[in-house]
Amino acid sequence: VQLQASGGGLVQAGGSLRLSCAASGRTFSNYNMGWFRQVPDKEREFVAAIDQSGGSTYYGDSVKGRFTISRDNAKSTVYLQMNTLKPEDTAAYYCAAVYTTGSPNPSSLRSRHFYAYWGPGTQVTVSS
Repeated sequence: VQLQASGGGLVQAGGSLRLSCAASGRTFSNYNMGWFRQVPDKEREFVAAIDQSGGSTYYGDSVKGRFTISRDNAKSTVYLQMNTLKPEDTAAYYCAAVYTTGSPNPSSLRSRHFYAYWGPGTQVTVSS
């Protein structure tokens, strides 16, 4: 599956952005989707994940209550709505996909090693 993220940009602290990740090449509804972020010289950090149906979502502690992940299987797209942005949210954001048969292990969805497919990052910069 090919992934392409978009929607990054420069925003002031307290503002909002919505990232999109369009998938192609496989049946999107078979894939669990995740968002991760990375700053230079640091490991890629889990942000959010959503299961195949969209019925279960998971968030990293640093974004819980501010970010919302959702998906539209008819459009083969996953979204990350980011509100109340902080300068520490500045990073390259990556979407990722993994196929599972049945419900995925929530702990596994939080690990970057679990995902088989990655798109190029989209930069989010939050100014103070």
